[in-house]
Amino acid sequence: MKQWMFSISVLWGLLITNLWGATPWQADQSYPGGSQVILDGSLYEAKWWANPGQPPKDSYQNEWDTPWKKIGSASQVTPSSSPPPSPATPTATPSSPSPASSGNYPAYLEGTPYRGGDVVSHDGQLFQCKIGITEAWCRGAAWAYAPGTGSAWSQAWSTYSGGQSPQAPTSPVQPDTSSQPALQPIISSGVTFTRAQLAAKEAELTSSDQLQKVKASIATTDNSIVEGIQPGSASNPDNVRRIENIVSSSTWDFLFPKRAPEYTYRHLLQAAGKFPAFCATYTDGRNSEQICLKSLATMFAHFTQETGGHNIHDSVPEWRQGLVHVREMGWTEAMRGGYNSECNPAVWQGKTWPCGTFPDGQFKSYFGRGAKQLSYNYNYGPFSEAMFGTVRTLLDTPERVADTWLNLASAIFFFIYPQPPKPSMLHVIDGTWQPNGNDSSNGLVPGFGVTTQIINGGVECGGSTEIAQSRNRIAYYRSFADHLGVDVPVSETLGCANMKQFDSGGAGAVDIYWEKDWSWSPSTPDGTSYACKLAAYQTPYSALKQGDYEKCVKHHFPDVTILP
Repeated sequence: MKQWMFSISVLWGLLITNLWGATPWQADQSYPGGSQVILDGSLYEAKWWANPGQPPKDSYQNEWDTPWKKIGSASQVTPSSSPPPSPATPTATPSSPSPASSGNYPAYLEGTPYRGGDVVSHDGQLFQCKIGITEAWCRGAAWAYAPGTGSAWSQAWSTYSGGQSPQAPTSPVQPDTSSQPALQPIISSGVTFTRAQLAAKEAELTSSDQLQKVKASIATTDNSIVEGIQPGSASNPDNVRRIENIVSSSTWDFLFPKRAPEYTYRHLLQAAGKFPAFCATYTDGRNSEQICLKSLATMFAHFTQETGGHNIHDSVPEWRQGLVHVREMGWTEAMRGGYNSECNPAVWQGKTWPCGTFPDGQFKSYFGRGAKQLSYNYNYGPFSEAMFGTVRTLLDTPERVADTWLNLASAIFFFIYPQPPKPSMLHVIDGTWQPNGNDSSNGLVPGFGVTTQIINGGVECGGSTEIAQSRNRIAYYRSFADHLGVDVPVSETLGCANMKQFDSGGAGAVDIYWEKDWSWSPSTPDGTSYACKLAAYQTPYSALKQGDYEKCVKHHFPDVTILP
């Protein structure tokens, strides 16, 4: 990838021959490669074409994430407030007298759908559109491809001396693309991709070891199998049988004697059965039994803090008072106006995860339900899609998160899914997440404490001392671990005091969403990428869902044609 970006930089170095002095960066201004701008006291140079709204920045994960590079400080130049002039206009000298005066050829007009072999007159000279895959550039932006004057005109046109008969427009001769990258566009009347090309690009961009491990950890089992899970059944999935050997029905009753009746033992087994990576069998030497035990102790401790009774006067100790609430306290299914501010269809969250409505047209309420108190449409939608393959099911019937096996499945869903830059709790416990230097300097180290940071770090973590909620979680974890036989080393970090939040420099900062790729591309007529890229922030398109790359491209580039 770095080699590819270097070739773009070199190309623009050849195309742009006249640079101007540094000017203050303007958000609505585009800048060709080689442009120099000033921002926040620093001097930057464009490595390739920079679109409007692409500000220079000093830090970025990959070289290709920004068109800018910092080359010094503003003190090295004298800023000019005048706008940059147009790119240089090279002068072409025809090799022989031009027959333009004969009037046989039309004048060049920007945007005309020229094809290979077409001849036009421009600035008193004749030019012929080159035949081949670059013919579409002949109809590109005039600043770049106007014959004889555009900064890259020779990529699309050649001078025409009149030594050959004028050619009628011809079909382009397509080159052999067998050795081309998977996303090489087929350019005809527009930009066209095949589904195979887009799928290949999606596979390429999601091929990192980190993303592959995340994808494996969030795999789901078909609901027909989940519905068939029964306590003690020999046909139960392997991970379910492991849990049955650790937590029997009687143990479940002992650990959660105050639980709401909706939290049944079968629901626990079904929830685990939906996610085979939870309490899975590891084949790389890791201890599957210990990882499962630690996962259960961790999850149960957080259950008790999130949905527990917290009654110090009860005869049942607090650590065994978990799962009391199946719905957020104070809420009923008939109540309106709950956690649905993002239902507005004018905002992208409302468009992507359209809220269900009551018969009177008011939006459903997405208050906390289940063992993890799932809230808001932008969480119900993705959970619904993971469970049923469609966002509609739980957006229309959110009460199912309280009344069915989804009340515990929603908690395991949260347990195994990463929230970049946070890793998943599963990957903390099974050792997949290994803190890098940035994490370590922020106090983010493996142990129970970092799972609290994942769940509620903004409220409970980072202070000079442990607050009450964090102390509760630690006490509950110790009690569950003791009962289940989980080893808690003296060295394990159980609290999150002085623990900073996860950030983009950490090992858990895995980009799992698709966003528009704003970068310049040398393989399209207008320099538009016609592609999407990975991003850390939530968008409607997930890199964890196969096929969303194509949806992202189609959304951001509606003129693209996608062939079967």
